[in-house]
Order: sequence, then structure tokens, then C-alpha cells
Amino acid sequence: MIDSEVTIVSESGEHRFEVEVARAVEEQARGLMYRQGLASDAGMLFDYGRPRNIAMWMRNTYIPLDMIFIGADWRITRIVERTVPLSLATVASEGPVRAVLEVNAGTASRLGIRPGDRVIHEGAGSGDSR
Repeated sequence: MIDSEVTIVSESGEHRFEVEVARAVEEQARGLMYRQGLASDAGMLFDYGRPRNIAMWMRNTYIPLDMIFIGADWRITRIVERTVPLSLATVASEGPVRAVLEVNAGTASRLGIRPGDRVIHEGAGSGDSR
């Protein structure tokens, strides 16, 4: 896992999150499983490198989450709020996405984060900013 920062630019302002970046298949498969808590300004970014349809679930995940789906242009395409811990129900991107940001449940609503908002991520080692 790589520690990095993600900023979401919305009508309500800029919202920064300290994130672990899951790039390897093994990291993406494990995600936030087995964790008992997550700081309010923390999250996990699943960076798939190129757009694809994504389906996730909450198996072995004890923390309720908001899943923020991010398109190739680094804009939010979909938000699934307050996922149910331990659920095996599929949460789908409903179209190709580049990345998914998982944060504590209720964060998107509390901060006014919406589809269309811009996501800025300076990838560790890549030096790029979006």
C-alpha cells in the first residue's frame, strides 16, 4: 500500500483525504477487509490504471463505507453511500471507471460531494496531478 493524498473539489470546497492506494490485484482484493476503523479524513483509493467496469462488495469489511467511483477524466461518476458491512451484495460502477475511493459512510453527504466533482490525486512516484 502507498500512502498518498486525494483532494475532491466540490461546490462546498476542497476536501482532502489521506489514502492508501491499492494498485496490485492482491491489494485490491483485500481492500479495507478486517479493519475495525478508519480516520474521518482517511480512505482507500483503488486505482485500476485504465477505465473498466468495476464490481465491489463488503465481504469481511466491518466499516460502513461510501464508495466514490471516478472516471477516466478524474471526475466522480457515481457515489454509493452507506454500504452495509459484511454484505455480499454487488456494488457496481455502472460504467467504466479509472478508480474507486472508499471513505467512511456518510462522508459524501456530510461534505456535499456529488457526481461531477473533480478528484485530484498525485500518484506516488508518477508525479502527475489531475
